[in-house]
Amino acid sequence: MEPAPLADLLHAWRDFYALVGAASATLVGLLFVAASIGSNSFREEHRAPLGSFLTPTVAHFSAVLFACMLGCIPSQTWASFGCALGAGALAGLCYSGRVLFVLVVRRRFKVDFSDQVFYAAVPVLGYLLLLVAAALLLRRSGAGAEVAAAALLTLLAGGVRNAWDMTLWVATKSPAGDNPAP
Repeated sequence: MEPAPLADLLHAWRDFYALVGAASATLVGLLFVAASIGSNSFREEHRAPLGSFLTPTVAHFSAVLFACMLGCIPSQTWASFGCALGAGALAGLCYSGRVLFVLVVRRRFKVDFSDQVFYAAVPVLGYLLLLVAAALLLRRSGAGAEVAAAALLTLLAGGVRNAWDMTLWVATKSPAGDNPAP
């Protein structure tokens, strides 16, 4: 039996891709606003931790946005959608592997275990799921859409947690946080 056209499958997921894509785009924008507001209150010693946490979170939200935009293209074929998601998943895995190396192996600064899990391991899991989704889509399996949804939600949820973690870190590490009022 020939699988249904990809357009039918993606039509059923259109609202999901639109909502998750809008959420990730909004969160990227909020991170840019937060970074620009807080940029003048940090010292040089905060540069490495900020780069190790803020940049990957923006990258993961952007990957979610990119995948959601791909899912909204009406002319996608099984091969084009699967290949594009697979390429994004491989790029995300490489990037996440680098972050994992910096946070867990090199240990340039102190990182809690929960931060190692959410900034390094959770994104790796999300990109591995996305790679599985790409393989399923290349095999013309509708289950690929469900696995892709799980991957995108994993990356989005991990990013939300990380954005909140950064917000708390900024509040406690900024010069105003170093000198609490009596």
